Amino acid sequence: MSRLVVVGSSNTDMVIQVPHLPGPGETVLGGRFTTAQGGKGGNQAVAAARAGGDVSLVACVGNDTFGEQALAGFAASGINTGYCVVDPQAPSGVAQIVVDAHGENSIAVAPGANACLLSRHIDAAGRLLEKATVVLLQLETPVTTVLAAARLAAGADAVVILNPAPAQLLPDELYPLINVITPNETETRLLTGIQVCDDASAATAADWLHLRGVDTVLITRGALGVFSSQHSSSAEPVRSARAGFKVEAVDTTAAGDVFNGCLAAALTEGQDLQQAIRFAQAAAALSVTTPGAQASAPSRTAIDDFLAQRTVDTH
Repeated sequence: MSRLVVVGSSNTDMVIQVPHLPGPGETVLGGRFTTAQGGKGGNQAVAAARAGGDVSLVACVGNDTFGEQALAGFAASGINTGYCVVDPQAPSGVAQIVVDAHGENSIAVAPGANACLLSRHIDAAGRLLEKATVVLLQLETPVTTVLAAARLAAGADAVVILNPAPAQLLPDELYPLINVITPNETETRLLTGIQVCDDASAATAADWLHLRGVDTVLITRGALGVFSSQHSSSAEPVRSARAGFKVEAVDTTAAGDVFNGCLAAALTEGQDLQQAIRFAQAAAALSVTTPGAQASAPSRTAIDDFLAQRTVDTH
């Protein structure tokens, strides 16, 4: 069976739902508080597993209640946690999320044990990564760890997907190891210096990334959809802009993570790029109709039913 390995973070999300996001110095009353499992790595692993993927997670949690609950949740989702690390000293990562009445959010993260996922842990998971079909990475763990995982996966001919979030500059040696990169508009601007406002500017940003060695660029643009560019050594890049699905958003938390996890799952099972994008867009659209991070990730049946009932425009 094709295998997907997610290397990344695990957090406990502390969510407050409020009428509007507070500004600097502002206190907003009337909120509702909940806790849920999150973290970009964990979110993407759960999304991929619910979408039908054979998923393993390499992550680091603290020796505390949050860590225990996270590992139990991953196992309940059918994720292999045999290569997750429990740090005896660092607390598990937490995220404070404020969500407004329109589903928009503001997030602050204390990484905790996520910062303790090190290159030696990647080495310990070497056999797992070498057998992977697809390896999915993000940036809530140290960049040196991400680079170590990318090197090992690329050396084993796995497809390496990097979701470059939270936005930060990347070492030059990482780019040639990436097969697929999935920045949003903010992350694209930070990486390339180019503000994406239309297909032409998206193509310019994609070319910047191609020149640094990335094969496939997917720029996610929220409700505007996804711009894709596949590099070709013998011809011009193959480009496409695919509009998103229109739904009534309740909570956009983790929508990008659901997209990335389901994209990786689809590619792992052999879907072509455009099929995988459409599949991931459907999953992300479904996720924003449900509150929470991992709790909002839809099942494979829900995604297939959604796709059977709707079409998406391309141009």
